[in-house]
Amino acid sequence: MKIILFYHSLLSDWNHGNAHFLRGIATELILRGNEVEIYESENAWSLSNLVKEHGVGALQDFYNYYPLLKSIQYNLNSIDLEKVLKGADLVIVHEWNEHRLVKCVGEKRSTMKFKLLFHDTHHRSVTESESMKSYDLSAYDGVLAYGDVIRDIYLKEGWAKHAWTWHEAADTRVFKPMSAGNYEGDLVWIGNWGDEERTKELLEFIIKPVKELKLKAKIYGVRYPPHALKALADAGIEYGGWLPNFKAPEVFAKYRFTVHVPRGPYVRFLPGIPTIRPFEALACAIPLLSSPWKDQEHLFTPGKDFIMAQNGEEMKMWMQKIISDDALAADMMANGLKTIWRNHTCSHRVDELYTICEQLGIKKRSKQIQL
Repeated sequence: MKIILFYHSLLSDWNHGNAHFLRGIATELILRGNEVEIYESENAWSLSNLVKEHGVGALQDFYNYYPLLKSIQYNLNSIDLEKVLKGADLVIVHEWNEHRLVKCVGEKRSTMKFKLLFHDTHHRSVTESESMKSYDLSAYDGVLAYGDVIRDIYLKEGWAKHAWTWHEAADTRVFKPMSAGNYEGDLVWIGNWGDEERTKELLEFIIKPVKELKLKAKIYGVRYPPHALKALADAGIEYGGWLPNFKAPEVFAKYRFTVHVPRGPYVRFLPGIPTIRPFEALACAIPLLSSPWKDQEHLFTPGKDFIMAQNGEEMKMWMQKIISDDALAADMMANGLKTIWRNHTCSHRVDELYTICEQLGIKKRSKQIQL
């Protein structure tokens, strides 16, 4: 198949978690023999911030880790969509694109032969519903939603004709167990502070227990305001700044465990959606503790794949236990990794996408490429 993807950014994951899944899916599609073209706006805020903070040299590592991938930068005022979309079988437009691009691509759908999907991987369907419903999806064949609850919103509100649940997953070509020899610390957490959507939870489930237990911990991420950096320093937690997502496996290997702290909107309004972080951590076989969220779609087995703590005191207890109980840690590592390999790789998601393509009438198949 010829597949065109419009995403906010392929090159940058600076405060842009959607890049993680895209990279794995695009790689898998290419390895299955598809012709894949990825477009990103030349004014993408993620890439602009990355280059501003770290220079263009920061992009070289991306090409080293993803030699099959490249993107085409475009200007919305000058892009020739007729030329771009010519010969396409499938076009997927991500929801972090401008409303005008979404509408313009949809307008081409009526005169060209490709099938067109909208991809939603955010909580804006409930937190910014006015903005989301203003996307013109009238010409789209359907929506790929990364959770049942988001899928149901599109159908109930009449925003889309059809919608499928398409969860994120781990790119297991990059996210895999690695050996680092001796541990450098106890806890590592990789995540952005963001828009104060989980400040209370980060304090309760990471910063306070680490301080009280006097653990050696390090946190990576961006958009940490002064009060957040002060809280980390007061707890004795080292701040590492931005970490390229593809370097997470080698960092995970240096620590005994990590923690998942979902943002507030997912816990309150979008149960069943864990976001990409747990998939990637479990794929790297690092023991995972989590603050509360409802796994109502039964993606994992809480208590085996990872352990969910209901409050800060319980998290503190599990932190102590995971450090002192090697057998418990080993069981969690094995169970979590097995679950990822059985159900949640980018290969699984491409299989699901192929099934959706068949439902849309796209019958083409391509041969696997051997590297």
